[in-house]
Amino acid sequence: MFFGKSKEKKVIKTIEDAINCIENLEKKLDSSNERIKELENNSKFFFEKFELIRYNPFSEVGGDQSFSLVLLNNKNDGFVFTSIYTKEGNRLYAKPISKGESKYQLSDEEKNIVKKLANKK
Repeated sequence: MFFGKSKEKKVIKTIEDAINCIENLEKKLDSSNERIKELENNSKFFFEKFELIRYNPFSEVGGDQSFSLVLLNNKNDGFVFTSIYTKEGNRLYAKPISKGESKYQLSDEEKNIVKKLANKK
């Protein structure tokens, strides 16, 4: 019987060998569980939901030059980054999102994306 992925395969011949292998596996399992907990704690800062939409907010400007990008974590915290293109220039807006809501007014396009992503599991 063989255990582990090491290049040096350990042959189990006695109960003591089996106990040692089990103890080693338990140590590796404990270490893996600690790493999983660490990754879970760090993941609350990861953006897991995101979407980019291009659109034309004004009839006099074509080509869907404007866009909104929404980035949210698993608690629906993040931000909306929007670029509005007009003949006169370009405007950039960043709006924080907390629990799927913003204290700043969102355009219809921004609201739709935030709502869609906030409802996504």
